[in-house]
Amino acid sequence: QLVESGGGSVQAGGSLRLSCAASGFSSSTRSMAWFRQAPGKEREGVAATRSGSGIIFYADSVKGRFTLSEDHSKNTVYLEMNNMKPEDTAMYYCAADAKAVAPWNWVGGYNYWGQGTQVTVS
Repeated sequence: QLVESGGGSVQAGGSLRLSCAASGFSSSTRSMAWFRQAPGKEREGVAATRSGSGIIFYADSVKGRFTLSEDHSKNTVYLEMNNMKPEDTAMYYCAADAKAVAPWNWVGGYNYWGQGTQVTVS
């Protein structure tokens, strides 16, 4: 189960932090990712990590602005979003899987999804 929180509305240039609390996964073998979907567009990968590897992937559109981090003690992954732009407006989803998903932004590779949290940048 994945439970997201932290979405909301922010002005351009502002910041938000999303959280995704995971349960039922082995912390040493999972992939966790953030995806987003804007109205009328396909779901796209934002950032992902392979737990324990230290590898973090980012979409080019968010590099230098977004940071993914994990707190293994809380089984939670975060997405810190800074210098936000109107084009970041979307429903943001947390995704996870027990395997290392490749490529990291392959929607079909993740078997577990959160309910989504809306992010609006004006």
